[in-house]
Amino acid sequence: MHETRLLPQPHDLLWGMSIDRLDAAAPVWVAEVLAAGRPVVVRRAPARDGWIAVGVRGHGREQRHAAWIPRAAIRRRVQPEQLTGGGDKQDACAPLRALALLQPQLDALCRMHGLAWGVTGGAGYQLATGVTVLHEDSDLDLLLRVPRPLERRQALALLERLEGLPCRVDLQLETPAGAVALREWAGSASRVLLKAGSGARLVGDPWREVAA
Repeated sequence: MHETRLLPQPHDLLWGMSIDRLDAAAPVWVAEVLAAGRPVVVRRAPARDGWIAVGVRGHGREQRHAAWIPRAAIRRRVQPEQLTGGGDKQDACAPLRALALLQPQLDALCRMHGLAWGVTGGAGYQLATGVTVLHEDSDLDLLLRVPRPLERRQALALLERLEGLPCRVDLQLETPAGAVALREWAGSASRVLLKAGSGARLVGDPWREVAA
């Protein structure tokens, strides 16, 4: 495995963030979340030696706080790929029902092409912590790690698999240079938005960009 893959990656959930690492301007709710022993999520940002850029998640979309955690403080790490079996077809909210329907299809796709997929966003957070953050109108956020170029016709075929599910599914293609939305890569635009550690930028080929 390449050395960089041993480092926490965007969307990983990390435990070990302490309140004393917060800046003075952090809202009260941030300290409450950390005091409850909940994880932080790795975000995309330029690297700092020995530190990982993370975000603290609160109860609503408006409760997000950027922070940094020392690598040495990390006690536990959960990657999106570890959360793929958390779907439920019955007695669950729409995102988890959609996950249960997609799981066998994405497992088969990844076995065939040597890829990996995972659950991110609210669904990933809920599956990893047991804290209910999803509701019937929530989206299902997923990622697919694609180290080699994915043809746009293949992207369109994959996008079609995400239609007709109990909720909207947002899938990010994780390339060596960053992430691009499947919906964009499956479209006809000559350039798409690549989210990288150095920021977001429009590119023609998300696989030919220099990783940031």
